Amino acid sequence: MSARDEILAKIGKAVAGAQDVEIPRDYRTTQQVDLVGLFAERVDDYRAIVHVLPAAEVPAKIDELVAGRRMIRPGGDGWEDLNTADGVVTTCAVAIAETGTIVLDHGPGQGTRAQTLVPDYHLCVVRADQIVSCVPEAIARLDPARPLTWISGPSATSDIELNRVEGVHGPRTLEVIIST
Repeated sequence: MSARDEILAKIGKAVAGAQDVEIPRDYRTTQQVDLVGLFAERVDDYRAIVHVLPAAEVPAKIDELVAGRRMIRPGGDGWEDLNTADGVVTTCAVAIAETGTIVLDHGPGQGTRAQTLVPDYHLCVVRADQIVSCVPEAIARLDPARPLTWISGPSATSDIELNRVEGVHGPRTLEVIIST
């Protein structure tokens, strides 16, 4: 008998005759708050740069922020080479107000995983109607068969002495435009 089979046999013996217990799944799936305000606050807490703008002002702001940078523009006109790009500008699939998390499913306008993790700068445009209150609500909107990238602020890690280092596992700078 393998170790796995032995462990499973012990578990089976321990629970033999036990009654089935229904696990309540009544956790909160929405909340009534200012989703744009809460999302902006949480993204800012992660040291991202946040702009909340009317939709009509978004194109000009994007032009301003990417001026002089070699940018990857998924689905846009022209692609900068991944190895020479300064940054990437994307949209998102959904954003979560409670956690300040942006979720990419790499659909139209979101680029590939490499395009969103290799450049040092990521500018993400989030429409107000893409912001949901909490994780269960976001998961309900996502297709689990698609590749998902969850972003909660710029990439950061700490060494053994707890010195924060940014940009190790993804962009060092995350800038978010929330289009209202």
